[in-house]
Amino acid sequence: METKTIQGLLTYITKSLVKNPDDVIVAEKITEDGILEYTLSVNPDDMGRIIGRNGKTARSVRLLVSAKASLENKRTHIEIAED
Repeated sequence: METKTIQGLLTYITKSLVKNPDDVIVAEKITEDGILEYTLSVNPDDMGRIIGRNGKTARSVRLLVSAKASLENKRTHIEIAED
């Protein structure tokens, strides 16, 4: 379990929520402003599990990742890719 990095934490949380953990892809990019931007890609069948009712699960995942990033004095943005 690799949760020492922000990307590792996001990957671990996402794989724990979905039925197809092998299809989870987390891409990291650093913007010009120094914000860590993550693009989360999952199996289309698992999209509802990641977003949750009224976006509650996605909001919770973003909150956890934001808390981890604040410990490292970093800012993050998570985009959920719809394939």
